[in-house]
Amino acid sequence: MAGSAYERVYAVVRRIPRGRVATYGQVAELAGLRGPGRARRIGYALHALPPGTTVPWHRVINARGEVSPRRRPGEDLAQRLLLQREGIRFDARGRVPLARVRWRPRGRARATGRPRRPR
Repeated sequence: MAGSAYERVYAVVRRIPRGRVATYGQVAELAGLRGPGRARRIGYALHALPPGTTVPWHRVINARGEVSPRRRPGEDLAQRLLLQREGIRFDARGRVPLARVRWRPRGRARATGRPRRPR
C-alpha cells in the first residue's frame, strides 16, 4: 500500500473532528481498503507521516479504545496527551469510551468521494 492508498487514508483521518476518535479498522473501511491486515496498513500509513504533519494521526486508536503501544518509548504517551488536550478522557485501564467518543461520519462514503456499493 502506498501512494494513492496512503492519500485516501490521510483524507479519512483529516475528517476526524477534534474530540473524536476512529479505530484503525474504521479508517481502513472508510478508505476502501480490503483484505487481511487492513487495520495494520493504516498504522503503516500513519507511521509514514513526516514530523510536523497536520494530519491528526493521534485520533486513530485501536478497537479496544486504547492507544497502541509504540516501539519508541514515550510516543504512545504523546498520543494520549494530544487526545487529552482535545477533551478525550481515559479510564483507569487506559481506554476511552468508544461508545461516546467514536467518530460517526455522516453517510458512509469512502474517502474517494464515491458512495459505497451495497454488499
